[in-house]
Amino acid sequence: MTDDATRAAEILAEHRESIDRLDAILIYTLGERFKHTQAVGKLKAEHGLPPSDPAREEAQIARLEDLARRADLNPEFAKKFLTFVIQEVIRHHIEHQK
Repeated sequence: MTDDATRAAEILAEHRESIDRLDAILIYTLGERFKHTQAVGKLKAEHGLPPSDPAREEAQIARLEDLARRADLNPEFAKKFLTFVIQEVIRHHIEHQK
């Protein structure tokens, strides 16, 4: 392996280590988020509140699209990701209502 190829392999390994750490942060963060949304779902069920709140969901999507732009992340990707998360949260909330 040439010196350039060796250095490239080292840089690649460093990037991958960072990616692995960030993936762990994302998973733990999602886990913590879902703990709170499950508590919200239980609270809603106990008080007869609807499982979804379209106005809040719309505001959250707009807020995260703005955050994505500031973070140099594709806002459409952020919207798709949050929409997926919201759908999962609502599914959990509906389960609590049963």
